[in-house]
Amino acid sequence: MQWIIFMLLLFISSVEMLTQNRWKKQASAGLLENCTGCILCSEDNGCITCHHRLFLLIWRDGIRQFGMCVHTCPPGYFGVRGLEVNRCTKCRSPSCESCFSRDFCMKCKDKFYLYKGQCFRQCPPSTAAQPGTRECQETCEPGPWSEWSPCTHESRTCGCKWGVETRVREVPEAAREEGAACPALQESRRCRMKKHCPGGEHRVG
Repeated sequence: MQWIIFMLLLFISSVEMLTQNRWKKQASAGLLENCTGCILCSEDNGCITCHHRLFLLIWRDGIRQFGMCVHTCPPGYFGVRGLEVNRCTKCRSPSCESCFSRDFCMKCKDKFYLYKGQCFRQCPPSTAAQPGTRECQETCEPGPWSEWSPCTHESRTCGCKWGVETRVREVPEAAREEGAACPALQESRRCRMKKHCPGGEHRVG
């Protein structure tokens, strides 16, 4: 009877050792996977220091902080290279998909428009939404229309029944520098001409 009990205890002990060894291998494999690219790695917190060309990405899961070494920072982060460690830093705005610096966005998430490094649900006044690029573009208010030009046809002011007259308006220099989307700056319309030229033909220009 004692011999049977001894063998049973030995069997249970062997099963426990096998289970522990299998768990240790799985834990080591998981830790090794999470520590890819790391120079220093913690079993609880992941990567602490990365190889020179990689970025250290740190995120929080509840109260736990975890690190990973990545080649490129994910959406919502930008890479900052330092003397000791390269870090992925989170964009300040949650509506920003990618940023140049913490406060300067380069691309906004869906349903937002980009304007001067910031993301807006609606474009600010004096700007117009560009659906193709998801950006807000400056608009401009041109100056007043000029007087209509003389009615002409092939540079002549008479000798035909119909001609064309044109008027123009100017755009402020600041709007041109901003690449603003401006309305029409020139208009033309048909006009009636004198069929006969008194005293000979008249030309413009």
